[in-house]
Amino acid sequence: MVVHENEVRIKVMKLDAAAQLPRYAHTGAFGDLAADLFAVAGVTLDAGGTMPVATGVAMEFPSSYGALVEDRSGLAVRGVTTLAGVIDPGYRGEIKVVMTNLSAAAVEIKAGDRIAQLRIVRRIEAEFDEVSELVEASRGAKGFGSTGR
Repeated sequence: MVVHENEVRIKVMKLDAAAQLPRYAHTGAFGDLAADLFAVAGVTLDAGGTMPVATGVAMEFPSSYGALVEDRSGLAVRGVTTLAGVIDPGYRGEIKVVMTNLSAAAVEIKAGDRIAQLRIVRRIEAEFDEVSELVEASRGAKGFGSTGR
């Protein structure tokens, strides 16, 4: 695992012979932001159901990197979304994608299907200081929907 200025190398171990390494569909200057993750075995996501879907791979991230698991737009438009998608640099177990089917019908995931996207992120460890007040900002405490439609 060597980290260069514009390159991060992540070791990937197949836990199943049928597993596929994450890969980018489009590379180069205007390539994809995230790499595809693949199901190692077929599953059925019942309507309203949530379950972890195995990828059959484990990864070794450099200590200053981790990953976020994100939705694939093609599945999201069909009502299939991902949950709990943070992979810490010290985790060495199998990458499983927690998937939820928000649609009214069961969804079949086949072995080899692209099920999510893996976005590599730099790890930043912040210090949290307790204060008695915060500096005012134009947004203030306005939250969900505060900017309109």
